[in-house]
Amino acid sequence: HRRTIPKTTMGDQPVENGGPMGMGSMLKEVQDLAEKFKVEEDEQYISPYAQLEKATVLQEARIFHDPTAVRENPRKCCTVIAQLLHLQNTGQYLSSTEATDVFFGVTKLFMSDDASLRRMVYLFIKDVAETCNPDDVIIVTSCLTKDMTCDVDLYRGNALRVLVRIVDAAMLGAIERYVKQAIVDSSGQVSSSALVSASHLFVSNPDCAAVVRRWISEATEATQSSNEMVQFHAMQLLYQIKANDRLGVSRLVTQYSQRNTLRSPLALVLLIRYTSKLLHDEHADGRIQGSYQESTAPAVKAGFQFLEASLRHKSELVVFEASKALCTLPSAEAQDLSSAISVLQLFLSSPKPTVRFAAIRVLATVANTLPRVVSKCNEDLEALIGDSSRNIATLAITTLLKTGSENSIERLLKQISAFLTEIADEYKITVVRSLQKLCLTYPSKHRVLVGFLSNFLREEGGFDFKRSIVNGIISLIRAVPESTESSLLHLCEFIEDCEFTMLSTQILHLLGELGPATSAPARYIRFIYNRVILENSAVRAAAVSALTKFAASCPSLRSSIMTLLKRSLVDEDDETRDRAALSVATLEEAMAKFPYVPPPEDAEAEDVPADKPSPEDPASVVLLEGLPMTFDKLERSMKAYMSTPVNMASADPITLSTLPIVEDTVADLKKTEQAEIDDFDGGDVMNGDSTPQEVADPAAVVYEIPELASLGRAFRSSAPVPLTESETEYLVTCTKHIFEKHVVLQFTVQNTIEDQRLDNVTVMVDDSESETFNASGEIACEQVKYGESKNCFTVMERGDDAPLSPSNFSAELRFSVVQVDPATGEEEGPGFEEEYPLEDFEIATSDFMAKVTVPDFRKSWETVGNAGEVLEKFALQFKKMEDAVTAVIDFLGMQPCDGTAAVKPSAGNKPHMLHLSGVFVTGQQVLARAQIAMQGENGGVVLKIAVRSEDEGVSRMVADCIR
Repeated sequence: HRRTIPKTTMGDQPVENGGPMGMGSMLKEVQDLAEKFKVEEDEQYISPYAQLEKATVLQEARIFHDPTAVRENPRKCCTVIAQLLHLQNTGQYLSSTEATDVFFGVTKLFMSDDASLRRMVYLFIKDVAETCNPDDVIIVTSCLTKDMTCDVDLYRGNALRVLVRIVDAAMLGAIERYVKQAIVDSSGQVSSSALVSASHLFVSNPDCAAVVRRWISEATEATQSSNEMVQFHAMQLLYQIKANDRLGVSRLVTQYSQRNTLRSPLALVLLIRYTSKLLHDEHADGRIQGSYQESTAPAVKAGFQFLEASLRHKSELVVFEASKALCTLPSAEAQDLSSAISVLQLFLSSPKPTVRFAAIRVLATVANTLPRVVSKCNEDLEALIGDSSRNIATLAITTLLKTGSENSIERLLKQISAFLTEIADEYKITVVRSLQKLCLTYPSKHRVLVGFLSNFLREEGGFDFKRSIVNGIISLIRAVPESTESSLLHLCEFIEDCEFTMLSTQILHLLGELGPATSAPARYIRFIYNRVILENSAVRAAAVSALTKFAASCPSLRSSIMTLLKRSLVDEDDETRDRAALSVATLEEAMAKFPYVPPPEDAEAEDVPADKPSPEDPASVVLLEGLPMTFDKLERSMKAYMSTPVNMASADPITLSTLPIVEDTVADLKKTEQAEIDDFDGGDVMNGDSTPQEVADPAAVVYEIPELASLGRAFRSSAPVPLTESETEYLVTCTKHIFEKHVVLQFTVQNTIEDQRLDNVTVMVDDSESETFNASGEIACEQVKYGESKNCFTVMERGDDAPLSPSNFSAELRFSVVQVDPATGEEEGPGFEEEYPLEDFEIATSDFMAKVTVPDFRKSWETVGNAGEVLEKFALQFKKMEDAVTAVIDFLGMQPCDGTAAVKPSAGNKPHMLHLSGVFVTGQQVLARAQIAMQGENGGVVLKIAVRSEDEGVSRMVADCIR
């Protein structure tokens, strides 16, 4: 019960010291009250329910069965319910018997008219509805239904919310009339409760959803309510009902965007989001070409006009949502965004930090694709650099770095330098990445930007911040080669006083890779050797490797570097000593075979030969050339070699050229992509699972069969292809194992019939229509019991002279059916022969191509040469660039290189260049360059492809894969 305080007027104020209470006296009273209830800092707050015992609470819960106590002391009942809820939510769950007893007691509390107690009863029923026996919960339905039809709005709304938690589809039909009436009730509280309850019912189960779909007219009527929250919930329910009906959603958006009947800002926000999604779907289906403003499609035109009209709404919430929706439209042009950008520009000067942050975050996103559109906000953005919120200031800087002009870079850097010293490392890293992208936009400013970044290398900062700068400088070196020498010198100065071993070794590796190719390699030797003298063992080992690369690449420096390397032969660290010993031995051999002869002092510059080693120089071959594959792939290749019986019985030596080809796995590709991302964004290369995943050899089942041992090592294996529907009684998949002259078809058969056993299972392949392959043998599976998956094999032999071309085959599963007892597995009668047709499958030319990437596609392309090149041009029927790229990759069966498999979102309708590599079954490396361009507004794609290999016949077969 609430205590009633009598009303007073200003003239009736209590008298103190003979006069009315003044403002000072009132403040003093408030301060005294605050002191009275103040908790000392060293005192810990102790919950009144901390020492609750379940047995005690259950004893007190017996008050629910006393009608007199319930009527006269409802507050005590509220306290007991609160204690029960506390037990439930802290893991002290009631047993089934205890829960039933307490639940029946709570149902007797409906006799009380106390509002607070009734609300606690509703809360308790909702909380225990899922844990109690459903039959027990049903008994409160009549009480809740009675509350739902009473005159008290508070009871009606809450009773509705509880009812939907306990009713099923059958019971929902009985109360459907009451819920529909509540949806259109004049009370906003009741109407909102009904709409929210309907939304919960819709997602609870399909049967309830079917009932809720019949309430669409009531939900539509609720959108006309004067209550803003009711409009919001009604709009949410309408969309939920029509979400899977695209035409219905389109009509919903069109209807309410043109009527202008919604007054609720929240409902309008929902409508804006639905409109935005509709426009995204229209674009995904290719119905939008060019500007949204000039689109002739009715849905697109109406949707865009509604978004623009919403920019003039009086609610900041609606205006921001509309501007955000416009700015995130896919492939939007500058003219489509001008009005939204103007609104966001006004928000930048808002006194509310949340509004400023929201606006600048959207502008930062737009600046990634359309920096010129955002550039008109630069003055407002510069004013935010000194904002009290570091999030806003950081976003302002990063956005300015995307939109700033080349002439404003120096001024921006001056403002940023003061700002960077005051913020945390996480914000500094964001700024560094933006500076890195700015340098790629304006390569001519690389000296200024690299110098700015290097200054902060010498400032205080954590590992992540320093690493982001180092990675940024390294990526700039690769993207802007002109910055190499100045950047390397900055990094050399940094490692002179670098406290992070990982960064020192990374920079030393970079120096060994790029330093020898600079105009004056000798200038870096001092910095590297200082690391040999002053640093820990890991850095010393890296420095020895870097010095070795300089000596191997520059014959003129070998004698000087040899003197330095020999000092490391007595290093206390084993790794450093071993590296130095290998380097010294190799360089001594190279210097003996190819001694360096310095040019005459009076020789002209053009007469001085290049300081490069001879192609036969052992130091160049041993110390500079890398392995043709990674260590992970080398390990997998060795395991595959050892798993082949014919290889282990051979007396031939193992060389890199005789090892099996190993295809790139998904893990390999992810690792490569992550390395590129880390290199550009300064990501955390230390994170993630570094443990290599074991890759199973899919051809291992073939090697276990003695009859197939003579075929040798499988070149590659395809992914399993289903030959039956997933719901059929027999599930069959086909895996193609490619050999040099044969293809072994592995058919995996699963029996899903409980009272059958399949004996002598084979797959008959019809090769009558193929000129390339003929079936030369079958290996049957003896038995396939219920639930088992077993393999049978068919061997296809390839003709010697026939060129590879796509071949289609029909197949039929043949077996003997034996009826068995499901319980014991014993036979119950004689078997009978059965045939089961399978879907057709294809052996394509792409099946004979191993997906193997190359580390440097451009270099490999030039190395292969154009002697065996084939050029072709095709017209393909695809409406989207992404679909065309995926199809070309699938047609050729090759591995995309350099990240060209992904189409850049900002590319527009520009042609996309695709780089592909692979190894053909004959062991020849195959490279392909494909230019894919969209053809006009009517759809279609033009593909220009160049395929290179050492054999023109192989190039021709690969080019003919395009269909």
